[in-house]
Amino acid sequence: MHTNRRKFITASVTGGLAAALPFTARSSGRLTEGLIDDKTGGAVPDYGKLDQAAAMPVFKKELFTSPVIIESLELLRLKDTFLCRVRSKDGAEGICVCNSLQMKSLYPIFVNRVQPFFIGKDARDLETIIEQLYVYGSNYKLQNLALWVPVASAEFAILDMMGRIAGKSIGELIGEIHNKQIAVYQANSERDITAEETIRQLKEQLAQSGAKAIKFKLGGRMNHPEYPAGRSEKLIPMVRKTFGDQMVISADANGSYGVEEAIKIGKIMQDYKYDFYEEPVPFDWYEETYQVAKALKIPVAGGEQEPSLHNFRWLIGNGALKVLQPDMFYFGGMVRSMKVARMARAMDKLCIPHITGDGFGYVYMMHFVSAIPNAGPFHEFKALSEDLPFQCKTSSLKSENGVVTVPSGPGLGVEIDPDYIKKHIVVKG
Repeated sequence: MHTNRRKFITASVTGGLAAALPFTARSSGRLTEGLIDDKTGGAVPDYGKLDQAAAMPVFKKELFTSPVIIESLELLRLKDTFLCRVRSKDGAEGICVCNSLQMKSLYPIFVNRVQPFFIGKDARDLETIIEQLYVYGSNYKLQNLALWVPVASAEFAILDMMGRIAGKSIGELIGEIHNKQIAVYQANSERDITAEETIRQLKEQLAQSGAKAIKFKLGGRMNHPEYPAGRSEKLIPMVRKTFGDQMVISADANGSYGVEEAIKIGKIMQDYKYDFYEEPVPFDWYEETYQVAKALKIPVAGGEQEPSLHNFRWLIGNGALKVLQPDMFYFGGMVRSMKVARMARAMDKLCIPHITGDGFGYVYMMHFVSAIPNAGPFHEFKALSEDLPFQCKTSSLKSENGVVTVPSGPGLGVEIDPDYIKKHIVVKG
């Protein structure tokens, strides 16, 4: 595993990744020659190739010869911690550690809109069930975190159950295993602190993780003023000078800027050889994202807030993003996220999924990354919840010299203490 510094995004998009793919995969992402989009001024994307990539089945239904009928799908709560438990009529069981930070607000949607639809369904039809659920009860009107976080919780529990039945890891249920270990980047999520304090925190965090790549926050988030003023312009060169030319460095603006300011900041990042620039403008400013990407050489990343597969199609097809970052929970699970990764691969782009910080988000992300051939070389590292008692026989789930081993046991590959699960109560509507 290569952890020395390199222009990994640019190299992978323009050469390394393309060389690693078969010719059919490389050529499938080419833009239609000779056609110019009047709106963007760029080449017209071949959406047919993207649609073909997204239409490929994800969940390996063929691994299961007999129906797996879902008898119960329960949301369990202990204070502000949530688990999702699924059971089949044959007695199989799966557990998901939910995104509790969001589920505190969204549990009524799970209980009233998501849970009932799964009961009595054959879990082998998981992919179709999720598509049908979107329309059921006009759920499409809730599209965003409100719908997709509850759906992801159900999907993860079902994948855990199905993996245990088949004796396969979650990654093996949604693809082939390409990455048994994952090199991590150390994320610093603090904002509204001085450049000097950010540097201090990064040094402390890197001493623990041993990561060979880092990412930190820029701007004031979603067009709000930055504090302290001028922090980004000061911090960008400081991070490079502090950690040297061998460190892979990226930064996340969380939609802090308008187009003009975003381009200005991006050019400073280019001068100091940063590797990608995340969400320079608000996440739903699609045309503005395209404008920034077109004006800069540094790859623009985004997608953590995106709820729509069709919008991802536009962002990928038009080259507004070179690094795709669907969030496993926010986007509704691994099946939908795999479709994004496949569209990205069709255009020779990387997928570096976003993860949520609480619970087991990092473990789900690792299983997803294990199964995608166009994964970036570094992925976000966030420590697991210290309040959750578990055992993993195949991985420490810790960063060891900047690398984490993906669990290889069946399902999630992690066993949660049964006594801890028993402390939870079933959430009713």
